[in-house]
Amino acid sequence: MLSGTRTADAPRSVISASWQRSLAANVNPDLHTAPTVFQADEVADIREQHLLHSALPMLRETLLGFGEEARQIMIICDDVGHILWCEGSKDVRLDAENVGLGEGTRWSEDAAGTNAMGTALAVNSTVTVHSAEHLVRTYHGWTCAASPVRDPDTGRTIGVVDLSGPLETMHPAMVALVAASARLAESQLQVRLAQQDESLRARNMRHLIALRGEPGALLSPTGRVLVAEPHGLLPSRMDVTSDRMTLPDGREGVLERLPEGYLLRIPREHRPARLPVLTLSFLGTDPPVAVLDGREVPLTLRHAELLTALALHGAGSIGAGSTSGGLTAEQLALRLYGERGNPTTVRAEMHRLRAQLGNVVLNTRPYRLHAELRADFLAVRRALGSGDVRQAALQYRGALLARSEAPVVRDERDDLAAAVRRGVLARHDVEGLWRFAQTDSGEHDVEVLEELVRLLPGNDVRYALASGRLKRALLDS
Repeated sequence: MLSGTRTADAPRSVISASWQRSLAANVNPDLHTAPTVFQADEVADIREQHLLHSALPMLRETLLGFGEEARQIMIICDDVGHILWCEGSKDVRLDAENVGLGEGTRWSEDAAGTNAMGTALAVNSTVTVHSAEHLVRTYHGWTCAASPVRDPDTGRTIGVVDLSGPLETMHPAMVALVAASARLAESQLQVRLAQQDESLRARNMRHLIALRGEPGALLSPTGRVLVAEPHGLLPSRMDVTSDRMTLPDGREGVLERLPEGYLLRIPREHRPARLPVLTLSFLGTDPPVAVLDGREVPLTLRHAELLTALALHGAGSIGAGSTSGGLTAEQLALRLYGERGNPTTVRAEMHRLRAQLGNVVLNTRPYRLHAELRADFLAVRRALGSGDVRQAALQYRGALLARSEAPVVRDERDDLAAAVRRGVLARHDVEGLWRFAQTDSGEHDVEVLEELVRLLPGNDVRYALASGRLKRALLDS
């Protein structure tokens, strides 16, 4: 590697890439020890403030028993490779100190070359470095395995957990044990974070209540939204680097520092806020797709049926004008379940749907959508209503919620398919007929296929496809 020649046994790709990074940082392969950055009293102060300090008892219990048996030492570094804790077998620790493997030293790749701790930080993944895989020759008598630990609050890597020992102490279980210990540390940090969040909410809810109905939120010190009023007002995290911010709906928020975390106030404005954009793709798709302001919202079929009923209310029949207002639970039950519909079932489903979309988008008493609605089935309706059959056929991708048996959906599904079919046949529109024939509603329609065969020139590739499909449809019928 150092001479630039190729060898028969190439190093692993992760090791080769690490060597390249280390050499680019001018690490000397003949380096004797890793550099010491902090003295003992400085290390003590740093680790008292480190997030992994709270996970130390668990890590000791998990790793040190194995370490003593296998003559390994447990090492915990910060996010830039400074060793904060080095514990375990006394004789191994003495050997480790002779090569600079001790508290206060730095083991990032640019300081100590390829090693499990520094390379795990560089690739953000669990790494084993064995013997001569270390770039620096001093460490060829060692083997080590390290795994990064991430902060559950920010997702940022905050350090690594490592087992290191003399070459002959290598054990296959090292890697799995180190990786599992890192995940346990993350779980413990997650529990601690949840406790801190709950404590912050309990002590600071009075600030949110004091807004007296004005929109607002409590944020963690890093900007996570802990509680917002109304629910669904904000994304999960906000930028807290400035005392003023622009919200996704265009309004301006004012950030106030609390002893712990932040209070976000959203002063009432006279101008109307931008409506959220709700896009529904329900034609020829399974499962149905809903996107709210660029974020895909998972939908059950029943929720898609509810959204269809609400969207259609106000659209009227094809080509008709719109109506205003919303729908009660009783009206929705009738549209979805027929005469045997139960309003209680509807209310339960609407509660779940509001949790998905947020109170801003889905209003109650009566139920109605408060959003800029972009639904593919409504677009087809509008095109048909304006007489633009070609556009309707281009936008019609198939049956509306094909698996649904809800009366309101079934009626609309049949009406749309029939209206598009009637339009393209009446106007002898080749492009419209072809598009309709590609949908589940028209792929076996004999009359549509016959009209296509009649209108398409013989040298058009679509002619052969339509002819073959027509023959099969006639045989099936």
